[in-house]
Amino acid sequence: MNFEFHPQAQQELEDAVNYYDSISQALGDQFILEIQKTLERIDKFPEAWPQLSKNTRKCRVLTFPYGIIYQLKETDIFIIAIMHLQRQSNYWVDRK
Repeated sequence: MNFEFHPQAQQELEDAVNYYDSISQALGDQFILEIQKTLERIDKFPEAWPQLSKNTRKCRVLTFPYGIIYQLKETDIFIIAIMHLQRQSNYWVDRK
């Protein structure tokens, strides 16, 4: 499947990478790698992760306090949010 990112999810990803890069380039690279691994898990098992609503699921990013909020579309996986797990939990619900 193809991944499509909501513009705000794309910005959240970029912001997180920039934050980790500001600490250490290696940490930023590790974060990107973990996001890629999480997307691969979602691609392999799109219905395996906990449902947040009828069409929305969350897959936890290992080793970082983030989750990927997504919806299954006919031919795509739509990434709604790259959510820091220690922040407001449902801020993304109005994203379409």
